[in-house]
Amino acid sequence: MVDGQLRVGGVTDLALLAAFLDTPREAFVAPAQAALAYLDCDQPALGSSGRRLLAPLTLARLLQAATVAPGERALDVAGGSGYSAAILEQLGASVVALESDAGAADAARRALAGHAGIEVVEGDLASGAKDRGPFDDILVNGASSRRPLEPSAGWSQSR
Repeated sequence: MVDGQLRVGGVTDLALLAAFLDTPREAFVAPAQAALAYLDCDQPALGSSGRRLLAPLTLARLLQAATVAPGERALDVAGGSGYSAAILEQLGASVVALESDAGAADAARRALAGHAGIEVVEGDLASGAKDRGPFDDILVNGASSRRPLEPSAGWSQSR
């Protein structure tokens, strides 16, 4: 996946590529899809009835554009079973993974057990886990018809 999709797809950040190499995607997808986990397409999230993990190249491009740095605080919105949160943690971020799907949140807690830098929070996605902020980086896994979080103190639109 890293050599055949990410590198040729324009992902050049070495720390990001290493994070993808070190994070087993098959641990975060529905068991029936484990053999297909590394295809460059959205995959059903483990434990969820409808949540999907972003395609690897899409996720990598978003994270490369975000320029996540060690020591930053990241909010991972609708990350399903925790794959994107695990990648963010590998980049050195302290992560709050916000998920509204109870099954996906439970699966994320299990899949991320032992990851001290990740807190999985079940709640309303539009609220953005404001009580856990401020955040340096916000990753939204999906589409929104409006800006998910309105600018407030401690949140900069420059990134």
